[in-house]
Amino acid sequence: MRRRVWVSIGIGAMILAGALLHVWSALRTSPLSVPSFQSVRAAHRPSDARLLDRTGEPVHEVRIDSKARRLHWVSLAEISPALTGAVLASEDRRFYQHGGVDGRALAAATLQWITGGPRRGASTISMQVASVLSADLRPGGGPRSPLQKWRQIRYAWALESQWSKGQILEVYLNRVTFRGELQGVAAAAGVLFGKAPHGLTEAEASVLAALIRGPNAGQGLLTRRAWAIREAAGSRTTLPEIAAAAAPVVGAPTGAGPRVVLAPHVARRLLARGHLSLTAAETMRTTLDGTLQRVATEILKRQLLATQAGHVQDGALLVVDNASGEVLAYVGSSGNLSDARHVDGVRAPRQAGSTLKPFLYGLALDQRLLTPASLIQDAPLELAQPNGLYRPRNYDEQFKGLLTVRTALAGSVNVPAVKTLTLVGAEAFVGQLIRLGFERVTESGEFYGPSLALGSADVSLWELTNAYRSLANGGAWTPLTLTPEPRSPAPPRRVFSEPTAFILSNILSDRESRSVTFGLENPLATRFWTAAKTGTSKDMRDNWCIGYSRRYAVGVWVGNFSGEPMRDVSGVTGAAPIWLELMTWLHRREPSLPPWPPAGLVGKTVAFPRQAEPDRAEWFLQGTEPATPAQGLAVAHPRIIAPAPGTIIALDPDIPPSQERVVFEAQSGGTAIRWNLNGTDLGPASNLVLWRPCAGGHTLLLLDERGNVLDRATFEVRGGTRLED
Repeated sequence: MRRRVWVSIGIGAMILAGALLHVWSALRTSPLSVPSFQSVRAAHRPSDARLLDRTGEPVHEVRIDSKARRLHWVSLAEISPALTGAVLASEDRRFYQHGGVDGRALAAATLQWITGGPRRGASTISMQVASVLSADLRPGGGPRSPLQKWRQIRYAWALESQWSKGQILEVYLNRVTFRGELQGVAAAAGVLFGKAPHGLTEAEASVLAALIRGPNAGQGLLTRRAWAIREAAGSRTTLPEIAAAAAPVVGAPTGAGPRVVLAPHVARRLLARGHLSLTAAETMRTTLDGTLQRVATEILKRQLLATQAGHVQDGALLVVDNASGEVLAYVGSSGNLSDARHVDGVRAPRQAGSTLKPFLYGLALDQRLLTPASLIQDAPLELAQPNGLYRPRNYDEQFKGLLTVRTALAGSVNVPAVKTLTLVGAEAFVGQLIRLGFERVTESGEFYGPSLALGSADVSLWELTNAYRSLANGGAWTPLTLTPEPRSPAPPRRVFSEPTAFILSNILSDRESRSVTFGLENPLATRFWTAAKTGTSKDMRDNWCIGYSRRYAVGVWVGNFSGEPMRDVSGVTGAAPIWLELMTWLHRREPSLPPWPPAGLVGKTVAFPRQAEPDRAEWFLQGTEPATPAQGLAVAHPRIIAPAPGTIIALDPDIPPSQERVVFEAQSGGTAIRWNLNGTDLGPASNLVLWRPCAGGHTLLLLDERGNVLDRATFEVRGGTRLED
């Protein structure tokens, strides 16, 4: 006991001597240098990077600092007076009377310690702020040394001489730890009570004030402490109200995760691009619409649950404003429905399926090789490739005969698309896809071969949706953006002429022409004007629905990130219902009227030969329209359909030679043509020819009436009897 008395007397003497020294020093030197209030506030960094939507509402939070949970800085005017009153009653009752050190509290604490009573703190709020601002004043796991205590007092005096009381209290409330990792009043009020600091009740304020001294207190002790603070603060709240406020605090986890998780893939994308620093979190506004983001997420999840029987697990969607290119909704995955929810389905490369067909036909229209009324035969086709014959088939395994370009595109018929690719050239189409922003289409046309017409290239939903947006914008391409940052945009890139873009939009919105494959009633039919296209990749691994109205472009992908195929789920049954519901929601109060035809178009009524299709009015690029209303249009050049050039035919030794035949088939183009094999005339090519094969190399020619060569195919027969035999 005697030793404790002497120690206490010694500490008291040191404090008194230090005070006298400080008074003497203040007369000779300037006050201790402390940072300005403005610099302390400016240096505040939330522990979460917060993404805001276009209206300023949070759509996602990303945790950056794992040591403490801090939110945005809150000014003193934004904090409930009930909380400031409760904190002052608990921590520093004479805050507005003292000059940084409360001598009465310090003397009382020393006396209690000398007499063996319960220890009590004597640090004022100013002294606690001093400890926060200076690392030298923080005890290393134990009590402060007398020297550290003296430095803390000097720092508090300096603060009081350079800051206002309101500034000191504001810093304290934004830096004090309440419970677990919760630092600052914004985090405590938001995580524990789901409120902003200005909305705290008197009971909640008393509970938060009690947490400062007892952050790990149980419900009973926390309630009693809050009740004592309530009495000191003169609050009128009742004990049951305080107990009710303390209950959720005790049950809350000490480490709380992000409160808003609507756009995880956007958050990671912006962080990766350096918009937000990994060491200095901040708030950032995006172009997203928070309400639309929620609606889009729910629509995607609901449809995926409805198609789970088809082994569908993942999906993604994108909504874009046509005029500005601003992304309004970005849903990268199905969330907890997926085994790989961190994969970004908006940016992941997948096979395009039939979604590239509009750009192929658009290239042929712009090159004036085809018109919407051009007739193309949908019939079995064989094309020789290095790894064998390529035989394109349609989704329904049916061939439909003579079709117009309009019907072939709207109905997504495959063989006419492959024939169109041979017409424009694979290299030219690759170049067009690159101009449309498809960054992964970097190989040569020879690499892809004829399958490029049916979407063998890898594309992303981001690229595909923006390419369709270029059609909505009259053939002009500009990049998409996720942030409304001021920028000087580059001039639009012209990828299609305005008349061609109009024709493509007109075809993709044509419900009747689409019915040849999908029927009149399908998920692409809206009550307002829209243009849309579906696509399904090989083995049903991906399906798409991309389309646009006058204002919005919407892209949807459905499949499995693992690459596993779906079961009986196509673009119409998987992605299209999501597209339809989302587009309907977007236009629930807003019309979408058909676009006006631009200059450079001519309208003509076309009657087709042999009743291939019903007579109809059609749009043509000026100069490509038929001379008379009754003139049907056909693909320009006669050509050999089978055998394909370079074909190698292996004869089957088990089949008698008299029974083996090779089919010669040609497309006439409306002219008289004849076969010539190795210099021998085989007669008219208007009908199929069944030729008895002979081993060796052969040259098959297609000639007109004057003997001019219209097409040529070389092929080889292996096995059997050679010609010279």
